[in-house]
Order: sequence, then structure tokens, then C-alpha cells
Amino acid sequence: MIRSSRPIPLAEVADHYEELDRIYREVWGEHVHHGLWRTGRETPTEAVEQLAELVAAEAGVGPGCAAVDIGCGYGATARQLAARHGARVTGLTITPAQFHYAVAATPGDNPRYLLRDWLANGLPDAAFDAAYAVESTEHMEDKARAFAEAFRVLRPGGRLAVCAWTAADPVPRWQVRHLLEPICREGRLPSMGTEADYRGLLIGAGFEVEAATDVTRQVRGTWGICARRAVGKAFADRAARGYLLSAASRNRVFLLTVGRIWLAYRTGAMRYLVWRARKPA
Repeated sequence: MIRSSRPIPLAEVADHYEELDRIYREVWGEHVHHGLWRTGRETPTEAVEQLAELVAAEAGVGPGCAAVDIGCGYGATARQLAARHGARVTGLTITPAQFHYAVAATPGDNPRYLLRDWLANGLPDAAFDAAYAVESTEHMEDKARAFAEAFRVLRPGGRLAVCAWTAADPVPRWQVRHLLEPICREGRLPSMGTEADYRGLLIGAGFEVEAATDVTRQVRGTWGICARRAVGKAFADRAARGYLLSAASRNRVFLLTVGRIWLAYRTGAMRYLVWRARKPA
């Protein structure tokens, strides 16, 4: 497990997304996750929706399915699964800006959103048929508890899909020092697990691990696009430029982090895995 060199409190994770709210949406959109390029010809919008469809398939989301989105961001994936698959989705986020955006973007009561920490979610036992976490477990200090909560709220036979940034194993010391540890610290990730770490956490929570699919090559193009758009925005947008130049900006290092992530994927220091696990019937 690669860990940040300093503690990352939950409030800092929320602040990261709160302060970068406008930049995240204007640079990448309301899907705050990687895109998935199967052919390489997809637009970024098609790619992010394609990743959401992969998540739906891995979690077994279908008509009438009760699903929980662990770290729903702006609710885009939750809305897609509700609209295209007929699921009843409950999404949780710890960021007020994301919560209010998600509520405003949803005309009815499906999905429903909770401004709440997953580790203190207050949801009933065995209430969901499916659960999924798209790039959110990296932000959780107690990953064992995060998976234990997923196990608790799923019905017997329910499936969990997890998309996670993972560290290569083994990884050279220089990559830890100059890429992975700074990505954790600057990106507000308390830790980044390896494939073995995640498998152990899932099994430890009681899940049967059915698959771990490496889609690194299909998602890593996300960061080249993000880097070009972020640099372009810094030059063209006075407000964005002012944010990056202001010493008062708590998360302005994020532009540098984008470059680190791009390089971590290209050097093989970081991988992107999609997990499918099941709660025994």
C-alpha cells in the first residue's frame, strides 16, 4: 500500500472537490472519472459513459435493481444507470457542491442523493442488489471498513463493482517518491493499494472476488486530454489563471498532479483495475 506522507483528513478530500468544483466540471464534465476507449475513436463524453456502462455490467445493474453509488460525485453515473437500466439508485458524496449539483440535475426522486460519509452511511442492512465505487475508495483512509460497509448493505447474492487507481507491484523507489506518493498527497488520497491489497480487502470483508480486469491502456488517455484542456484553460480563462497563481489556493498543485498521473500511467507505476465481487448467497 502506497501512503501519503502526511494524513489526509476527510475534510481535506471534501475541500479538494469543493474548491476545484468549477475547474473539474469545465475541464472534464460532470462524470468525475476516467473515460474508457475501446476503439480509440470515442469522444471523451462517449468514453466516460462507456466506463459507466462497464460498471453497470460488472455490478449487475438492471431494471428495478436497487443500487448504491459509493462516492457519486455530480451524480452523472447514477443518472445514467437510472435512465438506461431502470435502476433505483442512491448516491453518496461528501462534497456540498457536488451534492447540490446532483440534486439540481435530477428532475425526480431517482436517483436520490445523500450528503454523507460512506463510512458512516446510516443505510439499512441488506437493502441493495448492487453497489459500485468509481474512483472513490482511494479517498478513504479505512478501506477495510469501506468494503465491510458495502458487504453489509448488499443483499445475499448482491454484486459490487469497484474501479480503482492501483499501484504496480513491485514499483521502483523513484516512482514511489516522485509519482505515487505525491499523487496521493496532492490528490488527497490517504493511500493507493496494489492489486493484492484490494483482493485481500475484498476477501477480508467477506466477498467472493469474481474478476479483476486491467483496463489501464483503455483509460490512460484521459490524462492527456485533461492536461491539454487544463493548460488551455489556464491561458484562456482569467479566473482559472488567477486561481493557479494565487498562494491562497489550497489545491492549485492539482495541475502538476495531472502531469504526474499521466507519467505514472505511461511508466507503468500506476494501473487501473475494475473489480467484480459478490456477497455469497
